[in-house]
Amino acid sequence: MNERIGAAVAGRSGRDALFAFADAYRSYALDHPGRYAATQIRMDPEEVAGEPALLRGIELTAALLRGYGLSEPGSTDAGRLLRSTFHGFATLEAAGGFAHSRAVDASWHHILEALHQTLSQWPSATEEEVAQ
Repeated sequence: MNERIGAAVAGRSGRDALFAFADAYRSYALDHPGRYAATQIRMDPEEVAGEPALLRGIELTAALLRGYGLSEPGSTDAGRLLRSTFHGFATLEAAGGFAHSRAVDASWHHILEALHQTLSQWPSATEEEVAQ
């Protein structure tokens, strides 16, 4: 998945990077449901610490969020928002959960536009949040 996302976002930033990242994530989840499901299995943090695939996924997400000017702790919160949205949408889509007359791709692109607007207006962290 990281290879697909990395290739998609290369040379992009902001909205373009977000859309490319999200489309690559979604297509991987739909094209490789078994492999994608395996990426969601909780592993012992000590066992996976320093694993290249884990680090690459974190780097790709952090780079995307830096394009929006986010830093900690906001980038962790925004990363969780993105993962929740991408995972939820792809999982529901794969399960046939979008049996509605509106085209799935139209909904997807509208959601990505909303995420772009959200990331563009992400609130700054308070001093208390930074200390946590």
